[in-house]
Amino acid sequence: MKYQCIIVDDEPLARELLETYLVQLPDFNLVASCASAIEASTILQKNKIDLLFLDIEMPVLKGTDFFKNLHNKPQVIFTTAYRDYAVDGFELDAIDYLLKPIVFERFFKGIQKFLSQQEQEKEISIIDQPIPEKRKFLFVGKGKKQIKFFFDEVLYIESLKDYIKVHLIQENLMLKSSISSFEKKLDTRFVRVHRSYIVNVDKITAYTKNDVEIGQLEIPIGGSYRENFYAKVSIKTSDS
Repeated sequence: MKYQCIIVDDEPLARELLETYLVQLPDFNLVASCASAIEASTILQKNKIDLLFLDIEMPVLKGTDFFKNLHNKPQVIFTTAYRDYAVDGFELDAIDYLLKPIVFERFFKGIQKFLSQQEQEKEISIIDQPIPEKRKFLFVGKGKKQIKFFFDEVLYIESLKDYIKVHLIQENLMLKSSISSFEKKLDTRFVRVHRSYIVNVDKITAYTKNDVEIGQLEIPIGGSYRENFYAKVSIKTSDS
């Protein structure tokens, strides 16, 4: 990743000096070198700029006044021949304040401050990201194996006498178990809709008074399960 920069200074020699410094840094790309704040304003509107080298004492519009009025402020390093402006620069949360004539060693120190701040922002961004919820799963015995399946892959579960069939997105699992005992192993996304069926509420595409639809499949709703089903669907709807 290259950081996009612009230089704003009404003095041609000052701009040229910073340009020669930036060329030596492979991680930085100079988008534009501007002679005025007005010229820079157009560049900032058309490009995403990461770092702005901004002279303070310029005709028409001072650098500090220009920066105050920017809506999307990039990081800024102020450059000036006047030491008295240092306080103004740091009050605007400047990365650094370089006093002219700027030597490369001092310029590079400002760059290091910028890079350090970028790393801190990356770390904060990582910390602020929500931790994804772990996918819930279950191991079930099939023959001599314990087979793992994830709850979010289950469409519905069907009772077949002494067995149940777990209908997954990609395959089906036939297990020796009663549907009632298997129901106890599931989480709250599952609801019993019939003495022979448990459905994953997240997979329901439609329902009526008498059946639940999962895609093209219609699963009956038993009378004794209807009230509980409606309550579960209502809770899921309010949570989503």
